[in-house]
Amino acid sequence: MFAVIKSGGRQYKVSVGDKLEVNRLAVEEGAQLRIGEVLLISNGDNTFVGAPFVEKAEVLATVESHTRGEKLIVFKYKSKKRYRHRRGHRQELTVLRIDDVFAEGKSLVSKEK
Repeated sequence: MFAVIKSGGRQYKVSVGDKLEVNRLAVEEGAQLRIGEVLLISNGDNTFVGAPFVEKAEVLATVESHTRGEKLIVFKYKSKKRYRHRRGHRQELTVLRIDDVFAEGKSLVSKEK
């Protein structure tokens, strides 16, 4: 069982128990988060495809921590002009743990509403 969700302009394929790094969200650590932008849900025998989102579908996640990604070096250079510009960047990230996937108001893990 998996779902495809949209967060921060990117799409992620997630399943229950996965840890996921997304762009920084304004949510406290330890809080539960309902992601309503679900594009696709596949449950072995059933597949729900959204147009653009699946109706009555949510992914429940817990915010584990806020962190920063690895440092990237941006280096601009123009030959013969003595122009060299070096700058670093670290992306602000939120680590999520996927707890449950809901389709049509029912949990696909515990089969409860």
